[in-house]
Formats: sequence, C-alpha cells, structure tokens
Amino acid sequence: MRFDEQVVFITGAANGIGAATARRLHGEGATVVLADREADAGRSLADDLGDRSLAVQCDIRDRASVDAAFDVVRDSYGRLDQLIAVAGGSAPMPAIEESPDDLWTGLLDLNLTGTVRCIRAALPLLRSSERAAVVMVSSVNGVAAFGEEPYAAAKAGLSNLAMNLAVRYGGDSIRFNVVAPGTIRTRAWGGARAANLERMRRLYPLGRVGEPEDIAAAIAFLASADAAWITGITLPVDGGVLAGPLHRMLTVDELAVGPLRDPADSD
Repeated sequence: MRFDEQVVFITGAANGIGAATARRLHGEGATVVLADREADAGRSLADDLGDRSLAVQCDIRDRASVDAAFDVVRDSYGRLDQLIAVAGGSAPMPAIEESPDDLWTGLLDLNLTGTVRCIRAALPLLRSSERAAVVMVSSVNGVAAFGEEPYAAAKAGLSNLAMNLAVRYGGDSIRFNVVAPGTIRTRAWGGARAANLERMRRLYPLGRVGEPEDIAAAIAFLASADAAWITGITLPVDGGVLAGPLHRMLTVDELAVGPLRDPADSD
C-alpha cells in the first residue's frame, strides 16, 4: 500500500500503459484521477475500479481542458501527490525532407508541450504534498536512433525537461523522472499488426515485447517513496534493446512495422 492516502492524476488513463498504471496504483491504495480525452472509456475504468477513482475528460493539447481537469482535482480532493503523464502518440512519418511543419508542431505539442501543460497546472497542488512526484512516459525512441524524428525529438525533450525541473523544484521536494518503454503490447498493435509483435520479439534480449504492466511497475516505483532520493533520471524499461550490440537486430524492411515506439498508446 505504497500509495495509501495519496491522490494521483494519470493522463492517458483509459487504455494501455495509462490504464495499467491506474490499476497498479489503485491496487496500492491510491485515489486515482483518470484523465483521458476518451471520456466514456475513462468512466468505464472508474466503474471497474470502484471507490477511490474519478474520471475526468482531458485533452492535453488544450490548455483550457487541462486547467479544467485540475480544477476538478482541487475541488474534489484539495490536493495532489503524484502526476503520471502517459498521454501521447505519433502519426505516419514521411521522409524528413518531405515532413511539413504542422506535423512537427502537432507531435511536439502532443508529446512534449502537452505534458508541460499538465505539470504547470499540477505544480500549485504538488507543492503542498510531502511526497510529490512527476513521472513522464517517454520512449526508447527518445534515447536512441529508431526513426520517426518528430516523435523521437519530443520524447527526448521529456528527459531534458525532467532534469531541469528536478533542479528547479528540488527545493520544493518535488521529484521529476521519466520512464522510456520499448515495444509494448497495447491496442496500437491490434488487428492486422498483432502478428508483427512476434517479429518484434526477436529484437529484445529478454525474448519478448513488453506488457503495459511492465511499465506500470516502473512508474509505481519512481512515483513511490521507495524512489525518494531519485530525481532527474530517465529509466529505460526496454527488455534490453538499448544494451546492444543488437545481434538479433532486424531491418525495418524485415520487420515491416516501423520503429520501436508504442504509437498512440493512450490517445
């Protein structure tokens, strides 16, 4: 019960990594605020979890939507202890010389600025907590060269953001950390793409792709008091894919699935 009497706000909470994190933290005693632009899916998860759960509609690309969601937290609980920023996603990426400005702007907004909006809205509440922590979900694409440059650049920005905010707000005892997943089995790999996960498995020294619960466990650690002296770090949770050399590495053409990111996991 590491999160007993703690209030946790989770973006992208209705599906995938966000939903697994909500279940994990709720199971450890947290009151979870399930923030997602898919309001019905968020309410469905809240119904499943029962007590100590609240669904709010939130589009992290819209400042008014973000501010309104945190107003609900303030009015309902008067406090916030942890912010878990999962929401993000990608889009089909042409060659960089053909990539339009609006593609870059949109992906940076969704994967970087959207998280900043949530942090900005959360800070007044987090300052009053004795166990304040922010955990952001990035990607191995933000750590190494796996393609999709706009998405990768935005995710890399989260790591630098965490380092800067860890220094700036360390005096307020607010911790900032990042989790960088490899390929995770979520709805993004459903339908016709499900067979590709078997081929993706060959990239990973541990012999499998990740599950949402693998990432939820890492998030729970970094958000908990067990990580009370950890701030400003990026933790890869990647089945060893970054350890290299990738002796089982397949080409993108062989995989026919693109890079290693977990596209549009929560949105």
